[in-house]
Amino acid sequence: MSNIKNFYLTKKGLEKIEKEYTELKYFQLSKNREESPEFLVKTRMENLENILRNAELIKLPAKRKQDIINLGAEVVLEKPGKQTNKFLIIGSLETNPEQGKISFESPIGQALLGRKVGDKITISSPVKTIYKVKKINYQHL
Repeated sequence: MSNIKNFYLTKKGLEKIEKEYTELKYFQLSKNREESPEFLVKTRMENLENILRNAELIKLPAKRKQDIINLGAEVVLEKPGKQTNKFLIIGSLETNPEQGKISFESPIGQALLGRKVGDKITISSPVKTIYKVKKINYQHL
């Protein structure tokens, strides 16, 4: 069994990591040792290399599986009182809860995986709330 962690990324997220890596590599080559905080640059480059080696693109599921929540799904949830929330289920490197981008490893992400429209999920953080899955969309990938 392997201890290597895959990093699930959207195409845009992978491009962002590749760009940062390229910029750091160029920065490292253009500076001499005295000018550059070499240890920090080297550490970040090693982290980025690990991500790039173990990156797995989030792909559009087969049409017959697009009614099931998985990585890459944009999900509309309804809370009691008809208030809705929209979440994009992605890998942990691209999360931004304020923008509705949540990790599949988060409590809400875990509760949503494998669910369908009409399913209800219960989230207890800090208050117990029951959500109903209203819509699943994979069109943004």
